[in-house]
Amino acid sequence: MSTTSRQPRRQRKAMYDADHQERRRRMAVPLSRELRARYGRRSLPVRKGDTVRVLSGSYSTVGEERRVAKVNRRDYRLTLDNVTTKTADAKLKPLPIKASHLVLTKLNLSDPWRRRVLKVPDAEVEPEETAASNEKPSGPTPTPTAEAKP
Repeated sequence: MSTTSRQPRRQRKAMYDADHQERRRRMAVPLSRELRARYGRRSLPVRKGDTVRVLSGSYSTVGEERRVAKVNRRDYRLTLDNVTTKTADAKLKPLPIKASHLVLTKLNLSDPWRRRVLKVPDAEVEPEETAASNEKPSGPTPTPTAEAKP
C-alpha cells in the first residue's frame, strides 16, 4: 500500500503495512554508471546473486564488490557474502545492510523476467550465470576417493 501523504508517521505506516511486492519495489538499488548507461535504467529491485558495492558504513572504505547472499524483505535488509560482525561471545554473524547504502555493479541475469525488462538477449547472458543460479546444492560435496588399481 503506497501512500500519497508526506507525513512521516503515514510514510512509516505504509512501510510497515506494505505487501511483499511493494517491499520488493522499495528495496530497489541504484545501478552503477556503467550499468545505467548500458541498460537505460536508474535502479532495479535487488536480488540474490547480484554484486554490489557498499557506499556507507564501515565496509565502504574498502571499495570492494560483494555478492548478495540473502534479501530479507520483512526487515528491508540485505546480507552480503563476507560482511560480518562479531557477537558478544566472539562469533561471527552476517551483518544486515540497508539497500539504500548500496549500488549495483553486476546483475544476476538468470531470471527471464529481469532479462525481458532490461531487454537483454539470451545470447548475451553468460552461461555460468544461468547454470549457477539454477543448480541447488544437495547436501555435502563428495570427497574424491583413490581408485584401487587391479
